[in-house]
Amino acid sequence: MFSRTVLSCKRTHKACLLRGLATEASAAPEIVQINAALSKKTARPNLHTGIILNRSPIITRTPTAFEKAYYAYQARIHRALHNPFPYDFYFKQGSPLESRFNIEERRRERKAFGAPFGMQTGETSEAEKLAEATMRDEEEAMPRVHEADINSDFKNLHRRGQRNLYLLLKKQENGTAVWKFPQGSVDRGELLHHAATRGLEVECGNNMDTWIVSRNPIGVFHPLSPASASGAEKDVVFFYKAHIMAGQVRPNRTHAQDFAWLTKGEIKTRVDGDYWLGIKDMLSDF
Repeated sequence: MFSRTVLSCKRTHKACLLRGLATEASAAPEIVQINAALSKKTARPNLHTGIILNRSPIITRTPTAFEKAYYAYQARIHRALHNPFPYDFYFKQGSPLESRFNIEERRRERKAFGAPFGMQTGETSEAEKLAEATMRDEEEAMPRVHEADINSDFKNLHRRGQRNLYLLLKKQENGTAVWKFPQGSVDRGELLHHAATRGLEVECGNNMDTWIVSRNPIGVFHPLSPASASGAEKDVVFFYKAHIMAGQVRPNRTHAQDFAWLTKGEIKTRVDGDYWLGIKDMLSDF
């Protein structure tokens, strides 16, 4: 009885060993496939940093027709309800400054409520003529359209003063001229924002006073390339936002042939479709 029990235990143990060996042999190809997939997935892509260099608006935006009507309505309400200005306290009676203030005040009243009763719209009173004669030496407002807009000078930082402008560089890639933001590679062990600062200086020179807004990128772009046709990412571009405070671009001719300061709408007409889809949400609409 004891010998039969020992034999059955030996047979069971031997069957378990054989079953385990068979399972390991069948799982070996799957393990190899998993390791290959992990090695392919953890392949390090080529890192790049791009700079979206922005020139902020330098003049206020022209108000719309609705905004002009709203401001005029508010000005009329304010003038109708405000207390009279105590000009006797601030100006000497009969002085030229008092006369000038009275003339300007009548002009503001006419602008808010229209011409006085009995005076046609096109007529000019003696007070208005006197005001024009005494205030000819005043400074006039600068025009809102710059000379660079008239001459289509895309390199001038004063063009399109009401809009946000962005710096684009003209480069040669595979024998084709393309427009892109300043871009550079990332060295091993280098921080991304340090690489962005270095790349901007290499491609655009050090004749600018710029400020990178944050150490964190505002977007990422995966450019298409023949090497990435199998689905593996080969190139990744991290974009950083920066502002130009002073100076101008002096591009390195070994990296860029030309440059331009463009609005969002103008950028769309110069870059290719895939690049535009990757960057359009990082730019201001106005």
